[in-house]
Amino acid sequence: MAASSWRGAVLLRTVSGLWQAGPDAAREWMTRLPSLLGFQQRCVSCVAGPAFSGPRLASASRPNGQNSALDCFLGLSQPDNSLPFRVPAVSVHRDEQDLLLVHRPDMPENPRVLRVVLLGAPNAGKSTLSNQLLGRKVFPVSKKVHTTRSQALGVITEKETQVILLDTPGLISPAKQKRHHLELSLLEDPWKSMESADLVVVLVDVSDKWTRNQLSPQVLRCLTQFSQVPSILVMNKVDCLKQKSVLLELTAALTEGVVNGKKLKTKQALRSRPDTHCPSPAAQGPNPQPVRDPQQMGWPHFQEIFMLSALSQEDVKTLKQYLLAQARPGPWEFHSEVLTSQTPEEICANMIREKLLEYLPEEVPYNVQQKTVVWDEGPSGELVIEQKLLVSKESHMILIGPKGYLIAQIAQEVGRDLMNIFLCEVQLRLSVKLLK
Repeated sequence: MAASSWRGAVLLRTVSGLWQAGPDAAREWMTRLPSLLGFQQRCVSCVAGPAFSGPRLASASRPNGQNSALDCFLGLSQPDNSLPFRVPAVSVHRDEQDLLLVHRPDMPENPRVLRVVLLGAPNAGKSTLSNQLLGRKVFPVSKKVHTTRSQALGVITEKETQVILLDTPGLISPAKQKRHHLELSLLEDPWKSMESADLVVVLVDVSDKWTRNQLSPQVLRCLTQFSQVPSILVMNKVDCLKQKSVLLELTAALTEGVVNGKKLKTKQALRSRPDTHCPSPAAQGPNPQPVRDPQQMGWPHFQEIFMLSALSQEDVKTLKQYLLAQARPGPWEFHSEVLTSQTPEEICANMIREKLLEYLPEEVPYNVQQKTVVWDEGPSGELVIEQKLLVSKESHMILIGPKGYLIAQIAQEVGRDLMNIFLCEVQLRLSVKLLK
């Protein structure tokens, strides 16, 4: 088969698979099509290029001309500065990702930066919100607690501003960590993140009637110890509330009736739409260092309140614009092509664990060990991944499912997620082995 015909077949198959992952992913990948056909110096390594040698950081060039027929056909004929904001993909090569993380930031003349820590109880929706803010799903999401096992970092870069998101594990007590034999990172990482934070986003799941009326003791302790760091309250999952009036009571309880140093009138809490930003009163100078009251249920030092659904792009956009506006003059920490500090292998393992948590009962997914045995480029340029799932009990072999249906479904769903992250064709094969 001629090289051009073979390449065309690979592209057609890849785009078809990406369209299954969603039209947005397919359209974004199509904007990179010229590079795969050899019209740009940029390439998507796993589909048409060899190992990383720097083109990802090089400026794009079009030997066929700025307004060529192909560019017009693909909708790329406009100048680069008029293109909409693009969310970078993650490289499939660890060495390329590592090099990008230490590469000198390509910041503008007047850079701005903000380090944001997301705090909240387990399963409050921190990873869902992080993914929405980033514009691409790079953090695992599950209805079960402790999906995020250690601190993960995401980067938003728009124009001259860079916002660094620290997605922390849900805050837990030392007693719970010991009782359930959880990793020490679940206990330590949120506290370490606070040391370098410029802003704290406290997330509360208002759909959980058992926990929504007060901040957890761990969150309050963290806020008290780092009271010099500005904080905002995000009331998440408001779309799940049948009676929006409940938000009035929750706002008063979670803020103790005070926002930004001023007493909050209950009418103010819903002055705007429940799923939008609620402006706070004007600041009245710096707050004194608070001492935590053991009976304290809320935090009276929040600067702003947001009520939203992390699944709503419009709601999240309001919060994102606020974060970008809070950035301070200062040098960027990362190149604009960095989306996350995670390695591609870590992203893959996390996405598989997400599906295990979603489909397997009780403690089973927490006892599955993961081992990647193949991570390579296939004969047609696709990314081929093979991972073994190791279980210690015969009963945990239910992971396979009748006729292997469950394990195949998990592989298919994770493969689609990875295609949207790496923007290339992915073939994921999973197998289950009983440890003896």
